Order: sequence, then structure tokens, then C-alpha cells
Amino acid sequence: MAVELCLLLLLLFCGSTISEVQPIYKPPPGTLDFGFVPAKTYDTGAYHEPGAIGILFKIVHAFLYLVQPNTFPQDLIRKLAQQQFGNTQGDYQKPENVVLTLQAIYYEIGFIVSAALGLLFILLLPLVGLCFCMCRCCDNCGGEMHQRQKKNADCQRSCFATFLFVASLIISVGVLCAYAANQHLTNQVRGAKKLVNSNFKDLKIFLNDTPAQIDYLVSQYNTTKDKALSDLNNVGPVLGSRVQEQLGKEVRPALDAALTMAGAIRETKEALENVSVSVEVLQEGTERLHANLTEVKMHLSNTLNDSACSAAQAASTCNIIRNSLAQLNINANFSGLPGVSSQLAKINDVLKIDLSSLVQKGYAAFNDTPDLVVNQTRNILSDIKSVLESIGSNITTFTRALPVQKILADLMVHLTQSEAYVQDYFPLVEQYDFYRWLGCLILCCMLVLILVFYYLGLLCGTCGYDKHASPTTRGCISNTGGNFLMAGVGFSFLFSWVLMIVVVLTFVTGGNVEKLVCEPFEDKNLFKVLDTPYLLNKHWKNYLAGVIFKNPNVNLTFEKVYSDCKENKGIYTSLHLEHLFNINELLNISMYTEDVALKIEHIQINLSKIILLDEIGKENLLNFSSSGIDGIDFSAYLTEINKSVTKVDLLSFANDLEARADQLPKGALENALKGHANNIRMIHNQQVVPLEQAMKYVKARSTLNQSIRLLKRTSSELMVKVKNVISAVNAAQDLINNNASQVIVQETKKYMDTIIGYFEQYTEWVKESISMEVAACKPIANVIDTAVDIFLCSYIADSVNTFWFGLGGSSIFLIPAIIFAVKLSKYYRRMDTEDVYDDSVEQW
Repeated sequence: MAVELCLLLLLLFCGSTISEVQPIYKPPPGTLDFGFVPAKTYDTGAYHEPGAIGILFKIVHAFLYLVQPNTFPQDLIRKLAQQQFGNTQGDYQKPENVVLTLQAIYYEIGFIVSAALGLLFILLLPLVGLCFCMCRCCDNCGGEMHQRQKKNADCQRSCFATFLFVASLIISVGVLCAYAANQHLTNQVRGAKKLVNSNFKDLKIFLNDTPAQIDYLVSQYNTTKDKALSDLNNVGPVLGSRVQEQLGKEVRPALDAALTMAGAIRETKEALENVSVSVEVLQEGTERLHANLTEVKMHLSNTLNDSACSAAQAASTCNIIRNSLAQLNINANFSGLPGVSSQLAKINDVLKIDLSSLVQKGYAAFNDTPDLVVNQTRNILSDIKSVLESIGSNITTFTRALPVQKILADLMVHLTQSEAYVQDYFPLVEQYDFYRWLGCLILCCMLVLILVFYYLGLLCGTCGYDKHASPTTRGCISNTGGNFLMAGVGFSFLFSWVLMIVVVLTFVTGGNVEKLVCEPFEDKNLFKVLDTPYLLNKHWKNYLAGVIFKNPNVNLTFEKVYSDCKENKGIYTSLHLEHLFNINELLNISMYTEDVALKIEHIQINLSKIILLDEIGKENLLNFSSSGIDGIDFSAYLTEINKSVTKVDLLSFANDLEARADQLPKGALENALKGHANNIRMIHNQQVVPLEQAMKYVKARSTLNQSIRLLKRTSSELMVKVKNVISAVNAAQDLINNNASQVIVQETKKYMDTIIGYFEQYTEWVKESISMEVAACKPIANVIDTAVDIFLCSYIADSVNTFWFGLGGSSIFLIPAIIFAVKLSKYYRRMDTEDVYDDSVEQW
């Protein structure tokens, strides 16, 4: 009854906290932290360390292996248990029964032979003692008080004394082993009460800790609910951001392109302004240089037209100079470049509308998506919150409706009664153990009494022996030693058969318990036998499943249950209680998650109020594309920028002119030409060098170069670029107006899967907790280990086996001790008659 109540309790509380929902979400939700299920530590350590006597236990185990080296006969035990033996003689004579009997005899042959030798010892030793006694009464068998003298008498006496002493020592060791085993068993029985109490304490913890674990599992639903409510309260950042992120894949690039185009308009205006200013600066410098060069060239030409150049010596030089005058001219003519005033005027008209501001309004409208989601989902979110609250209320209500406390109370009553029963009868167990201890002590004392006679006989005989005294004149001490030896022989015949009876009985019982229970329990072969189909009940395939579930076809085995409990798994997993009580059907959270899913699916979000770029902004972009900057002759500008200031290097020209003037005769012509050379040098230093090196002109040329190249890049396929930007903005706007519903549905589904994913995490965590932590059945395995491994095997079987091992060894060595004691007593006792010398062989 208690077992059934315990199973029912575990089924109820396990079922109240778990359900199974098929995973339907793809994105993994945020990981929830449910903490650790509260669990107390069990005190019982189901392991026994025997201490120093463990060496004796191992020796006994080795001896048992010699006696019975066969492995555990699983098949034989199964067949014997399943075989039907009748009461008639014919049933035992059936061939299959005869075969099983022979197999059993073969397995037990070691015990049978040993027991047979023990029975032979029990029967023959008293009989031999009786005959020996009668023989001595007739003055035979050494009973005649006459000793023949031999030359090797001292050697024989010494050998007999040594052999007897060795035999006595071996008997003493056996007695000590038997006494140690006897005392060990008593000590363990006295200390067993603490171990029993520890097991009961663990079972109480097992029962008392269960409600707290149930409450903890149920309470952790609040963690799931709080996380879901947090996401619902932050529906804007969560769902709104997801919708915004998906739409932003097209919206943001479109707005970025429009914003980039607005920047390009401003850059175009700046470039056009830079071109206009730079050209004016460069035109001013080149026009002044052109005027000065023209004036110098005119004066130089007038000088060359002087009559002095007609002279024969100067004519050729003047002609050379006259022919080079064409080089005195400017090379870069910025005055002929086309103006950009019309394009600049159109760009200024375009900039009257702040396109950047319009694009930023589009950004702002799009970034308000989370707020739109919040405002449009207020009513639905309140309904979802109500559903979440109802789930928690239903779980709490259902849990409280279960009769957990009543079942726990009933189990606690049974456990308390069992504990009281054990406590009441434990003194009786200790009393019976005292009787057993006393009986075993008496058996040891029998051997001790014999040993006392032997040791006293050896002591008195050795100390009182006088090798000069004749057999008839031996001293009193020597004679007493011989009498002690014969007394030991007499008690040996009296006690040996009693000792051997005890040895045989404990040997057969304890040895078979060790080989058939303890060893197979340790390697779990015993459980495999118990799990044999139709063994314990011929109608049930699996006995344990038939008892618990009333369904013997369920694959539930003793070995699996014990192993799982040994690993401290939950009892729900260990006993496969899902076959008796389907926890997934008891509390199916899927019906609640369906309500949540339906509520979330009804979320409708309208984003049509978002305007990315109005018509004014689009028209502004078109006006920019038709501003005419693509009609500027960029190559003409770049060609003039790359030209040098003058066609010829004026310094070189002046130097050359002065050198030619030196070739002319001294006079006014030479001086005039040298004056013109100096003027050319002055023009170079005052006008050409500044045009090439002064910051004003250098910056103007650089700015003009950069601006022209920027305008060239901007104007390249400007109309196509503007149309692409407008198309991208229109496509993004169309996505928001017409196709955003698909994105919203998709992201709403992901959002719903995230919310439901929290419930699935909760149920998976509860499953794991039920399997591994809740109602961990380690105490059950500890009870089995305590009962079988510790009490039966370590305490009782090992102690009993060590007891018979020591007692049996001592009993066997009584035989050589008897022989040597009888032989040796002749040399210690005072004889009635003696021979002076006799070399013949003594007969007794």
C-alpha cells in the first residue's frame, strides 16, 4: 500500500508541472535562468569499509573462489525457478529435471565435496576417539605405562614438540580469526542503528523535500511569464524594431541615396562657385601678363626696326631676334573659357528647397515605427497579458487541487510506523546477536581450552624434562605436562565434531550467500535474473511493470531502476511513470500557447503614415538633374589648367637676348636690347613667378582643378543617378504602403515564436528537472545497498564466512595436534616400567 501511495504521489506532482509542446519557432529565444531546484544532501553513504579485518575477508573470498570458481549460473537459476517440480517421484525422474539437478550438482560440486569431507570428519573423529579411548583402557595404543628406550629418543621428542607447537600456533591463528569475525559482526550490529536511522532520515528528506521542489517548479512559471510580459511591454523595441529592421533593408539605402544626392547638390554649388571665382583670379593675372608681354614685344620690335640693324654685322642677329618675338606670349588663356553662371543660377534655385531636411523627415517618420507598433497594439497586448495571467492561475489552482499533502502525510505515517517498528525491535535484534556472540565465543573457548592444555603441556614438559632421569623417575612437572597433553587430546575428541558441525552449516550457508547473492549483486547479474521474463510470475513478461503499472509489457527492469536511482535520477524517469500517468496530457500548455498565438496573429500594424520623400523632394531632384552641369566643357578647363603660364621661359629668353646683344657692335642698339632683356626679367619675376608660386594663384588653379573634376564626376550620367534614387525611394515607399503587411506578418510570427519559446524553455527545464532533480531516488538505492551490500554481505556474510574459515582451519589442525600430543606425552609422563635399552620399533 505504501509503495502504491508513493508512486501515486510522484505521478501527481510530476504531472502537475510539465507538458510537452512541439517546437515551432526557428529563432532561439533569450535564454531564461530558472535557477536550481532546491535539494538537500542525503546523509547516508551506502559504502562500508571493513578496516584491517578486510584482509581476512579477501583471503576468505579467495578461498571461496578456489572452492567455487564457476561464474554465476544465471541460466541455471532461471531454469530451476521456472521448472515445475511435482510431488510424485516421476516428476523428479523427468529428463529435463535430471539434467537440471546434475547441472546444479556440478555448480555446487566444490561445496558438496567440502561439506562431505566435513561430515566425514564429524562422523569419524568421535568414532576414532571412542576406539582410541577403549584401546588405551586395554593398555594398548600407548595406554601401557611402559616406554622402550631408543637412541633417537631426544630427536623424536624434539620433533614431536615442534610439530605440536606449530599446529597449536595455526589453531591459535584460526581462533583469533574466528574471534575477530565474531566481534566484528557484533560491533557492526551495534553500529547498524545509526545507519538505519540515516536511511530513515534520508527517506523523510525525500518526502519532505518533494513539496518544496513542486512549489519551486510551479513558481518558476513566473520567470517565464515575467519575461513574456517584459517583451510585451517592450513591444515597440522588440516587434517594432524587428519590423523596422526588415523594412530598413530597402528603406535606409533609399534614404541614404537621397541624402547623398542632397549633399551632391551642395557640393555642386560650391564647385561652381569655386570655378567662377578661380577663373576670374586666373584671368586677371594672365590678362596683365599678356598686356606687358605685348608692350615689351612692341618696343623690342621697334628697336629691331632701327637702322642700326641694317648694318651687315647686326642684320643676321636682328633677324634671329625678330623671328623669336612670337614666343613672347601667354600660353594658358583663361579668358576664352565658357562661364558657369547659368548652371550656378539653376543650382541656387534647386537649393531654395532643403532636400536634406525632407530626407531627415523621412528618416524620422521611419524611425517612429516602434511607437506606431506600441500605439496600434495596446488592446491586443492587454488580452495577451490576461491569457498569461490565466495560465499561471490555472497551474497554481490545479496544483493546489492535487492531494499531494495528504499522500505525503500517508507516506510519512507509514515511514514513521516502519521506523518505530525497527526501533522497537532493534533491542531484540541486539539481544539475539548477544546470544549468537556468546555461542560463537563458547566455540572459540572450546578451542582455547584445548590450546591451553597443549601450551601448558609443552611448557611443563619442556621445562620439567630431565634427560638424565629414567622414564620411571621423571619429575612431577614433566609428568604434569604429559597429563596436560592427554587432556588436550581428550577435549579435542569431545569438541571437534561439534565445532565441525557449526563449520559445515555456516560454510554451506555463508559460502552460497556470497556466491549466489553478494557477488551477483555487485556486478548486477542478480538483477538480470530477476528481470527474466515470466520468472517471478508466469503470466507477466516484466514483473516490476506488472506490479506498478498492471501492464507487464512495459519495459521496466529491476536493473534499470536500481542503476537510475544509484545515479540519483528522478523517480519519474527511474520508474518510467509516464506509462502510468501521462504528464503531457495532464497539463498541456499548448492549448494556452494557441490562445497566445491567436492573439498575436491578430496584431494589425498600419505604416501608411510613413512618408519617406514627398513630391517636392522628388521634383527637386529632377531639377538638379536638368541644371545643365553636364553641358560644361570640362576638357577645355582641364586643358588650360595643365598649360604653362607662357609659351617660352622668359628668363631663358632674356638671357638669350642679352647674349645676342653682346654679339652686336657697341652702341645704342646693344644697350637697347639689353634694356629689353632686363624688362623681360622684371616681368618674369613680378608676374610669371607669382602666377606660378603665389598662394592666391596656386590655390585658384588647384581649386579650379578639383572643382572641375568633381563637377565632371557628378555630371556623369546625372539623370540616370537621379532617376535611380527616385526609383529606390518609390520602391521603398511602395514596400511600406503595399507590402509592409507581409513583413509585419513575418516579424509578428517570429515575435510570437519568441514568446512561445519562453514557454517551451520552461517545459523543457521542468522535464529535465523531473528527470534528474525532482524526487531524486538515491535514498531508495541506498536502502537496497544498505540491506544487501552492507547488512547481508559486508556485515553478516563476510563475518560468518571469516568465522567458519578460522574455526574450520583450527578444527582440521586438531587432527595432527592429537597425533603429536599423544606421541609427545610418552616422553613427558612418568612410566611404571622401563627398558634399559631397546632398539625395536615402538608399537601403540
